[in-house]
Amino acid sequence: MTMISARDVRKRFGTLEVLKGISLDIAPGERVALLGRSGSGKSTFLRCLNGLERIDGGGLDVAGIDLAAPKPDLKTLRRRVGIVFQSFNLFPHLTAEQNVTLAQRKVLKRPADEASRIAADVLAQVGLADKMKSYPSQLSGGQQQRVAIARSLALSPTLMLFDEITSALDPELIGEVVGVLERLAANRDITMVLVTHQLGFARSIASRTIFMHEGRILEDGPAESVMGTPATVEFKAFLSAVLT
Repeated sequence: MTMISARDVRKRFGTLEVLKGISLDIAPGERVALLGRSGSGKSTFLRCLNGLERIDGGGLDVAGIDLAAPKPDLKTLRRRVGIVFQSFNLFPHLTAEQNVTLAQRKVLKRPADEASRIAADVLAQVGLADKMKSYPSQLSGGQQQRVAIARSLALSPTLMLFDEITSALDPELIGEVVGVLERLAANRDITMVLVTHQLGFARSIASRTIFMHEGRILEDGPAESVMGTPATVEFKAFLSAVLT
């Protein structure tokens, strides 16, 4: 059984081929870090996994949804797959609680009282039980990112995608977000795929590391093994650049 199955996935923007044949399987409960330089295709691949970008070739099955089909079931996909971006994308005129309940009511059609109860639960999970009535402008960047994570958790996804979610944060705020993801990683009911440039973040969360370069996967294996003994010149150069 796989949560994600990709076979020779290709994606173009005009004449530029960004994904040049991505093939991988990710099992339920895995925690995978996608590493690579800017422009390597990792964020594009993540967006393909959530149906935000349509693939141009190959096969892609995510959470039981065939994304290579002419009309994939995106509504069901978005119920099963959550995505969190580096920009928090919170509604500034809504409280933390309202930001978390909105998608539940609109997407899952949950009653208001049930949505509020779940919002309270997931905000407590990310350490924000006392911030339910706060507006985004009253929260730090780390707190806003945790609200964004709670919003995705409220939809009870089986797969969570994270796209550079710590890159917009000050260093002292990164730890609080990493702490939330470490607790999530202990929940084997959720599969996690993270795009990041930060090796410490990847090491603390991921059990598996994939290194992408110019639209291809060059290395794939257990996190400590792959990052400890890189096999390719390209990954060695990436690690050297990140660590200096």
